[in-house]
Amino acid sequence: MIAVLNPATEETIAELPEASAEDADAAVARAKDAFPAWHAVAPSDRARLLRRLAGLVEEYGEELARIESENVGKPISGARAEVGMVAEVFHFYAGAVDKHHGETIPVAGGVDMTFREPLGVVGLIVPWNFPLNIASWKLGPALACGNSVVLKPAELTPLSALRLGELCLEAGIPEGVVNILAGKGSIVGRRLVEHPDVAKIGFTGSTEVGRSVMEGAAGTIKRVTLELGGKSANVIFADADLEKAAAAAPYAVFDNAGQDCCARSRILVESSAYDRFLERLIESTAGVEVGDPADPKTEMGPLISEEHRRKVASFVDGDVAFSGAVPEGGRGFWFPCTLVEASNDDRVAREEVFGPVAAVIPFADEAEAVRLANDTPYGLSGSIWTRDGARALRVARAV
Repeated sequence: MIAVLNPATEETIAELPEASAEDADAAVARAKDAFPAWHAVAPSDRARLLRRLAGLVEEYGEELARIESENVGKPISGARAEVGMVAEVFHFYAGAVDKHHGETIPVAGGVDMTFREPLGVVGLIVPWNFPLNIASWKLGPALACGNSVVLKPAELTPLSALRLGELCLEAGIPEGVVNILAGKGSIVGRRLVEHPDVAKIGFTGSTEVGRSVMEGAAGTIKRVTLELGGKSANVIFADADLEKAAAAAPYAVFDNAGQDCCARSRILVESSAYDRFLERLIESTAGVEVGDPADPKTEMGPLISEEHRRKVASFVDGDVAFSGAVPEGGRGFWFPCTLVEASNDDRVAREEVFGPVAAVIPFADEAEAVRLANDTPYGLSGSIWTRDGARALRVARAV
């Protein structure tokens, strides 16, 4: 059995059967059997079903948001916004269903015709930081194109995906088209990656696991789409509006407790403005509301697990400029908003912390800012603060 915990209280909120490799085989078989009939559904009818699913997500939005908030520990205000995005994703792909056009190419003695066809069974493996949101990003296009799906949510956060599966059936999507398995990545995920009847894998998670997904998929030469880790930069030049930059910077790092591959957890600051900016940044960070995820005023909740909290804590070394407060009581996987003065060679700046820890790093000039921003194997997002529009474009293109 899988015991699903509330990270804010450490209480068990659900116990679920743990899927096995055999369960994965059975789910793939169901998806394979359902594929021909689903493929044959007219694009306009698939669009109608996806629009109905989007409408159900909106109808049950508050329920889904509370499930996500309780299971992940994210503030309810953020969870509500994310559920709204999920509905938008399904609305978008409902409109895209009939836009997959083929090509007709004249060739000697005839015409070459190209059709865009669904692949078949698609395996979707999603992480625990944005379970419902990322599931919709993968599920929407897969269904729109006529594929059947086996979706594996993270073992820690399966509840919103399971509820979404129920809504898929309520929307009229036939049984077997969407299959959801709660189980370990090392067992269920690996079986999906290696299964000969799975034509494609969509995976979001760590770079390390992404490598193993590519290796496992190579055995059957299946297509793979990966979204992996990030270590992005927030670049602050001395001519920027430092008040606004300092007010915005904490939310670029500490949203979702920093458990975001787009978190701008390296804050690069021009040396001539470093002390002034750091003072304002500390003030802004101290104002982040950390507490009960069910409270609409809360801006940051706990980390996902005790194991992850220990990992995040291991990055806090050196000169800590600020460490915030967490709720008292001893329950929950809380970690404070933390600012560390660092160099780009420090571990806190080199590796993906995936928690509410930011490395504040000085730079001398534009050339060094670009060099430091690019001195990482990661990417995904970034910010540039300057009043000089030409420099903003130069740096944006350079990094």
